[in-house]
Amino acid sequence: MKSIKLLALAAALAIPVGLGACSDDDPMSPASQSRVRVLHASPDAPPVDVLVDGQVVLQNVAYQAFSDYLDVPAGARNFQVRVTGTTTTVIDVTPTLSDGQDYTVIAKGLVSSIGVLLLEDDNTPPAAGNVKVRLVHGAPGAPVVDIYVTAPGANLATANPTLTGVPFEGVSPYLSVPAGDYQVRITPTTTKTVAIDSGPLTLAAGQIRTAIAVDNAGGGGPFGAVLLPDLN
Repeated sequence: MKSIKLLALAAALAIPVGLGACSDDDPMSPASQSRVRVLHASPDAPPVDVLVDGQVVLQNVAYQAFSDYLDVPAGARNFQVRVTGTTTTVIDVTPTLSDGQDYTVIAKGLVSSIGVLLLEDDNTPPAAGNVKVRLVHGAPGAPVVDIYVTAPGANLATANPTLTGVPFEGVSPYLSVPAGDYQVRITPTTTKTVAIDSGPLTLAAGQIRTAIAVDNAGGGGPFGAVLLPDLN
């Protein structure tokens, strides 16, 4: 993973490595856990460090870079995002994480209004022969959009959008579709003018993916997309 240094989260959170952490109620049971991954999607923000409960878990996360899933104890966890190598905190939130739940934390928006979009991920496998795809509008410089998921090269003039009127921070449900070749194109709503084009995508049975529309570095167009591998 480029530009990201993964630290030993267990050590950072003072959990004895190799011994496991125990709950207060049952000293022999493992602690409740969730999994969290982080995406830097603030186009005019510099590289950042990510802290959980005051301990650095990711360093030098560049724009559009994302982490693997990290094991994090369930419960109220404090997440801070700082400009790399400084104590300047640009995000400070304390979400409550559920036991066994996977999450995607997206640093979103321009620096002037930077915030967090917290997504609950559903990594239960799709039906046999299918894939699951979730679509997120994470481009602050783009207007409300329509999203087309079609066969590669399909004529948009005769196609109906898969999702219509998606605003910034809009998140689709997981779409379950047969495995195969697809193309995702995003247009300003009610138009056929393509602002983001994924190009041909081959999705294999059992895969789960989250696609996030993003600004160009610095903000605005040309727009692009980040494809996160949720499962497989």
